[in-house]
Amino acid sequence: MNRRAFLETTAATLVAGYVSHRPRPMGFTEFHASRRFARTSFGDIAYVERGKGDVALFLHGFPLNGFQWRGALDRLSPYRRCVAPDFMGLGYTHVAAGQSVAPAAQAAMLAAFLDTLSVHRVDLVANDSGGAIAQLFITRYPDRVRTLVLTNCDVEPDSPPAALLPVIAMARAGTFADRWLIPWLGDKQLARSSGGLGGQCYSDPSHPTDEAIECYLWPLVRSQARKALVHAYAIALEPNALAGLPRTNVPLRIVWGMADTIFSPADADYLDRTFPGSRGVRRIPGAKLFWPEEYPDIIADEARALWSG
Repeated sequence: MNRRAFLETTAATLVAGYVSHRPRPMGFTEFHASRRFARTSFGDIAYVERGKGDVALFLHGFPLNGFQWRGALDRLSPYRRCVAPDFMGLGYTHVAAGQSVAPAAQAAMLAAFLDTLSVHRVDLVANDSGGAIAQLFITRYPDRVRTLVLTNCDVEPDSPPAALLPVIAMARAGTFADRWLIPWLGDKQLARSSGGLGGQCYSDPSHPTDEAIECYLWPLVRSQARKALVHAYAIALEPNALAGLPRTNVPLRIVWGMADTIFSPADADYLDRTFPGSRGVRRIPGAKLFWPEEYPDIIADEARALWSG
């Protein structure tokens, strides 16, 4: 065999081996089938996990759930035990009666959730309001976090962002679910339109997919009680939960979509300046708020680089 043929054969073997060991992409049906529940005093916390070893905890945005991270779980499960819970008031988590769904309560819930799973330390990856909760969690439980990847999310001078104020007002009036979520659920093209969830938060006009819209929105509107919870989640974002929050030295990588109309590009620079452990900012041109769902390879690359030190 000549040298060129040898190299081609070797490369083909390596690629085949990589593909055979890479987890199969997790679709809608498999994600639902994989869902588990961790019983805590806060309620039964829905989550999906994939992989083994040290735990990476993925925190989703509003009004999404852990399904947002399915692509990242596919790519990162060979390197971590990847866990994606649903926050209280969103997704498929069953919230205990009378339980607050405010950011501080969500951070406390995560600690109890990890205790239930017998997990002490995690690598955090977060987006949107999940990023605010991640910052609270690190402040309250600094010894439980190895590293942090923050994508477009609340920062102290921009929490809540001005674009969220109409949503909060509708939630206070009890109309947000009926005025926005139910119409989007009933008309997927409307949900992907310029004024819908897709046009506001995704750069690819094919996102969110029909199955993603069902997965995200159906559990929020299936009953009056669930509508009340999603309204409570939105209302609880109005007080600035990050005001006066001390900074920690946790290694932080900031990855920011530059076409976001919810959070400013300047917010990424604020995080870089104020977190002593910052490893800098990667800017993603054309990407909007929920870009981690569209570009999971970027999440995987940045997380692996940070985890490797």
